[in-house]
This record gives sequence, structure tokens and C-alpha cells, in this order.
Amino acid sequence: MNFADMYMERVNRILKNEEYKKRVADISGLERDRIFCHHDMEHFLDVARIASLMAADDGIDIERDIIYAAALLHDIGRAEQYRDGTEHEIASAAIAPFILEDCGYSESECEMIVTAIINHGNEAVSEGRDLTGILYRADKASRKCFMCPAVDKCHKSREKLVMEIRY
Repeated sequence: MNFADMYMERVNRILKNEEYKKRVADISGLERDRIFCHHDMEHFLDVARIASLMAADDGIDIERDIIYAAALLHDIGRAEQYRDGTEHEIASAAIAPFILEDCGYSESECEMIVTAIINHGNEAVSEGRDLTGILYRADKASRKCFMCPAVDKCHKSREKLVMEIRY
């Protein structure tokens, strides 16, 4: 097993986790007719890859599998938001530890990832030079507003729309 494979073993355990797969499918079903951004594997991987690039560009030393775990799980609570109004950051932060522990992440790694997840919508962390700040920035940079057919109907303010590629 090479170095990259060792890093990504736990990430791939997340992808194979039954609870994770069930929740991703649930979100997909609930967003089937959604005209705005979808919270699917494409989004999760966009966030992971952008966050990895940001960390490398800024010289921030965070293990790649930690970045990917946070990205894969940051919106996993979307179904709860759609069903009962629970903020998805809170729901995702409540769900993530069970999946992370099952996939071999330590308690301290879980705490770091959950902190990033619960704050990925909190603008106050936007400049952070840690996983929390990177996840926030990568999530926002992953938007493809410039090609969205519903951009004129979007609830986001014009200054928050991503109208050009940044990463």
C-alpha cells in the first residue's frame, strides 16, 4: 500500500459506511426537484479537493484524510433541515462522530472535524488558518453560480454568489 492509499483508507471507509450511504441517498431524494445547489457527492468532493488545494497553497499542515472526512460529512444533516428545520450544520455535527468513530478516526480527530462541520456556515471563521477556516472557504468556493440556471432566483446576496472560478 502506498502513502496516498494509506491516507485515503479511512475516507473510503466513510464512503462504504451504511449510515453514510443511507443519508446521502436520503438527501439526493429530497433534493431531486431542487433548482438550487445540490449537496451530493460532486459537491462533497469539490469541497474536499478545493480545501486540499487551499491548505497546500497556504502552507497549512492538515492530513488529507482529515480534510476529506470533513468535506464528505459537512452537509450530511441536510435531510434533517429539509424535514424539521434543524440547521444542517448542527444535524451534521451530531451525525458525523458516529460515522467517524466507525471509520477509525480518533477522538481528537473527530473533535477537529466536528468543530469544522458545525462552523462551516459561520463567517466568523472565514479567515482561520485551520480545518475550520479551510472548510468554510472551500464550501463557499465550490459554488458554481456562474453556470446555475436558477442564479436569479437564489436567496444568497449578490456578493456571496460565485460568478468566477477561484479554485
